[in-house]
Amino acid sequence: MFMRIDKLQAELPEPKAPNPNAAAALQELLGGKYGEMSTLGNYMFQSFNFRNKTKLRPFYGLVSTIFQEELGHVELVSNGIAMLNNGPGDPTSGADISDAPFEAMQDVRSAASFFSAGGGALPVNSNSMSWNVDMVTTTGNLIMDLLHNFHLECGARIHKLRVYETMTEPTGREVCGYLLVRGAVHAHAYALALKKLTGVEIEKMLPTPNIPTGNIPECQKYLQEGSHRRLYRFGSPDYAEAAGVWSSDEKALPGDPPGNLEVVDGAPNGGQMAELLGNYPAFAPDYAPEEMFEIASKLYKKSR
Repeated sequence: MFMRIDKLQAELPEPKAPNPNAAAALQELLGGKYGEMSTLGNYMFQSFNFRNKTKLRPFYGLVSTIFQEELGHVELVSNGIAMLNNGPGDPTSGADISDAPFEAMQDVRSAASFFSAGGGALPVNSNSMSWNVDMVTTTGNLIMDLLHNFHLECGARIHKLRVYETMTEPTGREVCGYLLVRGAVHAHAYALALKKLTGVEIEKMLPTPNIPTGNIPECQKYLQEGSHRRLYRFGSPDYAEAAGVWSSDEKALPGDPPGNLEVVDGAPNGGQMAELLGNYPAFAPDYAPEEMFEIASKLYKKSR
């Protein structure tokens, strides 16, 4: 079972204006071949299908712990996409629908995000092609799955870098910066697991591809706080055995701030969930918003 926390894993700056083309680029990190839907799907089904969970507990715990974090990565990227599509929002009512208030949406790269999702995120890539289950690998062979996961994380990091290099928009760049650091953690973790199982020092290839996170401004605060050395358990009482792989006698990757690896019982400090304001003409026809707000306020007071 899972516990949900009403926060994002990283604080995202609010866009000053809508930027749906930047949002379309960020969609690659959600529904692309190496996107968060793929990492989530792989680790989720590998953990569900894991053979010999008791006898192989450190490796089962590692895959399960990273799967748990990937749920939050899907959430983070989705919020970034929705924020970029909507900008700060426009709660002005009474717009003239016949005046084509969204004419500009005809020219954006992923118009479907507006037409079908009201400006929200969708499980698609940057060309609006649907993510699909063919991107999930769960062989039942532990070493094959770990090797695939290592490849998947390395592919995800190079895609994040390429998306980062296309944009100047702060919201999207923050998403990329955070995920570049955390992706390195996951690639490192799978490399260590393979080393402990086979003796092959895959970590000598890391970071693969060679992405110098020290040169990326949006990565710096996460490196300085030690995020590159931490595996989070998000308060779960289980999967502590992952520390057998991600152990305190192992070191941070070369080029990153030095220090021993650690498993953290809690969650990252994170940031507040995005407050996505509606844009009334985009949701017309709609029930009177003021009445919905009033009803919700009464229900909230009753719940307290």
